[in-house]
Amino acid sequence: MISVSHLTKRYGDVVAVNDVSFEVGKGEIVGFLGPNGAGKSTTLRILAGFLGQTRGSVRVCGHDVALDSLEARKSLGYMPESVPLYPEMRVIEYLAFRAEVKRVERKKRAHAVDSAMEKAGVADRATSLIGKLSKGYRQRVGLADALVGSPPLLILDEPTSGLDPNQIREVRKLLREIGKEHTVLLSTHILGEVESSCTRVLVIAKGKLVAEGSVDEIRRLRRSPAFMVVVRGEAAKAEATLAALEVFSKIVADTAGDVTTLRCTWKKKGVTIDESAEQAIAALVNASVPVRSAAPEQSRLEDVFAELTEEPEPVAASERPGRPS
Repeated sequence: MISVSHLTKRYGDVVAVNDVSFEVGKGEIVGFLGPNGAGKSTTLRILAGFLGQTRGSVRVCGHDVALDSLEARKSLGYMPESVPLYPEMRVIEYLAFRAEVKRVERKKRAHAVDSAMEKAGVADRATSLIGKLSKGYRQRVGLADALVGSPPLLILDEPTSGLDPNQIREVRKLLREIGKEHTVLLSTHILGEVESSCTRVLVIAKGKLVAEGSVDEIRRLRRSPAFMVVVRGEAAKAEATLAALEVFSKIVADTAGDVTTLRCTWKKKGVTIDESAEQAIAALVNASVPVRSAAPEQSRLEDVFAELTEEPEPVAASERPGRPS
């Protein structure tokens, strides 16, 4: 559905997108993840035909966006971060206008508009003035606009931007439903959106693609330095037994009823994290503490994201190479 090869976009001396390559297959919901200013919106605008690239090639549904722009744009629905709506128009009027602009066949326009409103959850606001709608409903109208004509590919730039928690949950639910019928490329910096909606993730930082894979594959890029042990009863005895091993820098116990979960943080010296886990389980069994489960702590996506996108610490002038002491 999308094939991007060595995409670069320059604004004078500023490189907004730097030699980015990736593909999105049919039926995928792919999260395009990165901090503000990473190059996400620029990339999506190029994909949607709103910007031209400096170098590289982009194909959408088999069409080159530079050489066959009209056909490429017919194949996709694009929702920009700030949806440019007409507040004086009613929802159904605006979507009918957009259907005409998109060259949906006249005899199919009414059905295309009704279908888009139904999918986006704005059918009950069809005759409402857009300017009178809440921010959440205006976002839905933007989503309905992208859906007019039922394009096989949707490109959505920060679809939950500026929404409150309840509105965000509603839009996420919509995205999951829409993803059953459309391929979706979703740009965001909100990690919960990716975890709840996406089958695969692309991570961009400072214009470069720094990681890609499933959510679980991205998580595994950073292994948590802790593992979790769940024991029944004997909470104090379990904690003392683990502390006596001297392989953990921190042990945090959380007890609910007669079940205690112990989060054991590896000390990172002396033994490996796997060896420390083996020692912990053996010590608890020898101490006759009932062990219900033991497993590595799953890395949080936000921790991996922070590592992949963090800015390097600035080097003090006195420490720069070549500076005389």
